[in-house]
Parts: sequence; structure tokens; C-alpha cells
Amino acid sequence: MEITNKKLSDDAFFAQRKEVLQQWHTGKEVNFDEAVAYQKSIPPHKRFGTKLAKAVTENTTLIQPRAGVALYDEHIKLLQYLEEEGEADLLPSTVDSYTRLNRYNEAETGIEKSKESGRSMLNGFPIVNYGVDICRIVTSSLKKPVQVRHGTPDARLLTEISIAGGFTSYEGGGISYNIPYSKNHSIEKTISYWQYTDRLVGVYEEAGVSINREPFGPLTGTLISPCISNSVAIIEALLAATQGVKDITVGYGQCGNLIQDVAAIRSLTRVIREYLDKYGFHDVRITTVFHQWMGGFPQNEAKSFGVISWGAAAAALAKATKVIVKTPHEAMGIPTKEANASGLHATKQVISMLKDQDFREIPAVISESEIIEKEMRCILNKVEELGKGDYAIGTVAAFEAGVLDIPFAPSRYNAGKVMPARDNMGAVRLLEIGNLPFTPDLIDFHRQKLEERAKQEKRTVSFQMVIDDVYAIGKGFLVGRPKKN
Repeated sequence: MEITNKKLSDDAFFAQRKEVLQQWHTGKEVNFDEAVAYQKSIPPHKRFGTKLAKAVTENTTLIQPRAGVALYDEHIKLLQYLEEEGEADLLPSTVDSYTRLNRYNEAETGIEKSKESGRSMLNGFPIVNYGVDICRIVTSSLKKPVQVRHGTPDARLLTEISIAGGFTSYEGGGISYNIPYSKNHSIEKTISYWQYTDRLVGVYEEAGVSINREPFGPLTGTLISPCISNSVAIIEALLAATQGVKDITVGYGQCGNLIQDVAAIRSLTRVIREYLDKYGFHDVRITTVFHQWMGGFPQNEAKSFGVISWGAAAAALAKATKVIVKTPHEAMGIPTKEANASGLHATKQVISMLKDQDFREIPAVISESEIIEKEMRCILNKVEELGKGDYAIGTVAAFEAGVLDIPFAPSRYNAGKVMPARDNMGAVRLLEIGNLPFTPDLIDFHRQKLEERAKQEKRTVSFQMVIDDVYAIGKGFLVGRPKKN
């Protein structure tokens, strides 16, 4: 399959659309002109992009939970609880795992079993199975803007039903919803699938309806170096903008070192604007999302609130446009609605306290930001070179060459040679550079930072550091230090 970063022609898009809408019976409910009219009837205060733009103007950070259950009436109650009791600024509809894998028959069974048992037998909200009308019942029952969050390599039908169903923001991308989530999807296929999704958003944009799009920033969520996640976010933004998307929220998952986390958002904001402008996308609006800690959580609820609050502080001090909030039940499975609201309350309190503080221009952040930007340019320029200016072609070649390489990803199309570990201050560095196209001074920088930690801990730089770091926060620490005898 050959893929290029060119806007899909109307002929190619609408021919594919006929097939997409036949994937499940609810696809026939989608009528584009009627959906445009419905979207235009949604008031501005319930539009995701409008709310994000207002947050930028007001210099505030919005809060958004994750949530989704199988039965739509229970899903409405859950989201109403989170907007009222939890004081969420933005709402999610997290989609179930069967839908993410396009296994709609199993999702249907999950809905039926949920009705029989009286509790959710799915780990999310099955949008495709419910179709346009029920999605509209959900989105119209809420006062706040609602986004679809999922994890789907082939999300074409899900996108169609979601937008027609009144959702005004849509998450994911051809890299970020493939490599960290799937073993066997080729990168060519998923870029192609997501070109369809982004072109659909572009077609709505041309009809006067703006849908916010959000690539998934944290990737595998485990010790991801900012230069890797930021580079993927920029590539996905460029691919989306090519298809006509005008409103993009780029994200980053918390690493835990405050200076590095603020620098990551700072560098992402600076470099994405530069690359979008370089390719003529001056009218694309950019906002940012900070994901609270995506790794293991403590079992203890009070300790979990400490992790949540630290993520809230980093988001506020980085001036992220919104923050995705965790719950104190992360280590225990699916949280109660009360636990979800508690995470929101803790986050809102910290963000309110830090509203007037800004760490983006302190010297240590600027210094770290310069390192991240240099690393990003090494990766992005090499991807561009491999694709001879085409980021779709370049991305496929970059994964084959290991120029793009996401740590701990299950995909067989990922090299898996890059290995991260924390330095002595807890910042994520690279133990193994793999084939990332870094300059010698950057390679020396990473080695030196890990040697400093090794010296402090009186051990050699080794893979054991990685293992220790993966489990550290669950044990109450950021850096996985060896036990003292």
C-alpha cells in the first residue's frame, strides 16, 4: 500500500465513504447535510474548540476526566455527575475496547449483558452500536462540550457516527493510535485510515463546522522522552492539517520531573507553530493538553492524590490549555464516579492556586526546552528527508529505519531499540539511543546524565535502572533507586 501526504480527492474520499458507512448498520443513519445542520445548532458554550480558545484568552487550564460505561442512560448520569459534582470543564466519552477493535458484534453482546446484569460489562461507551440518535441524546443531555476518546487504529466509522452524533472533539491519530495500541496494523494502513478521519473533519470545516482534533500525546505512557512524543504530535498535526483540519490540540504525558514537563509543553508549542507555518498552515489553531501520570499508581488513595496533584501543578505551571485528570482508584481498576470527581476536585484546587504562576521562562526550563527542541529537529528533519518532503512517506520509512521508535510499544512495525531511564533528577533520558538521528553532542548529553545518576547510586548504567524506574511511582518514588543495605 502506497501512502502520500496529499489531501484526499473528493472522488477518493466519497468512494471510500460508501464502504465505511456499510461496516455496521448504524452507518446508514449518517446523513452529512443533516449532520452539518445539527452541528451548527449546538450552542458555542458546548463546542470544544470554542471553550479551548476561551481558556487560552483567559490564561487558564481546563480539567477533563476519562469516563465511559456500556448503557447510554448510565453514561449520561455518569457524565452529568462529573460536570455537576466533579466540576469538569470538558467531558469525555471513552469508547470500549471491542469498538476500538471494530468488533461490533461483541460490543452488542456487552450491551445486552449490561442490561441483564445492571452493571457495565464494557469498559467504555459503544458509540458505533448505539448510532447517531442515541449519541445525540447523550451529547444534548450535557451542559459542557464532549469529546470522543478511544484508541482505535481504524476509527473511520466511529468518526462518522461521533460527529453526526453531536460530539465536537475527536481524539487520536494514525501513529499514536496504532504503534502504542496494536501489534499487527501497518503504519501505512493506519495513516490511510486517519487521513479519511481528518478529511471528514476537513469536509465539515469547509461546510462551516469546526471539530477539534487531538492526537494522543502520551503514546505508551511509560518513560517517553519528550522529543519522541512531541515529534509524533507534530507529524500527526501536519497530516491532519493537510486534510483540512483547522483546530488541533497536541498533547504530552507527564514524566514527573517538573522542569522537563514544563519544558516539553513549551518546546511542543514553539516547534509545532514553526512547522505548521513552514508548510503554509497559518490558520490552524493550536492548543495543548497535559496528561497526568500514565504509569503505575500507588494502591493507597491518599498517596494517589499526591500523584494527581503533582500532575495538576505541572499542567498549571506549563500553562497547558487543558489537563486530563486521573483518579485515586487508578491502581484498583475502573473508578467509581465519586473517585473520578475527587480527582477532578484535587486538580481544580491546585490549578486555581497556581493560576498566576508560570514556569515557562525560568532559566532551567529554557535550557531543557532547548535540548528537547534540538532533539525534535533531528527527528523531524530526518523524517522529512526520508520522505523527500512528504511526512506520510517519511513516517513509514522512519519507523522502518528506527528513526521513529516508541519505547515499550507492542507494534511489530516499531524497532523497539530505544530504551529510556531517569537521570539523577528524575528527568527521562535515553539509555539506548537506538537509531534516533541525534548529533554526537546530544548522545554524549544523555550518557553523561545517566552516568551522574550511576555515580550517585554507586552502580553502573544498566537496564536495571529502567526496571527500577517503571515501578518507582507505585512504590512512592520518582527515581528507582537501589535499596540501601
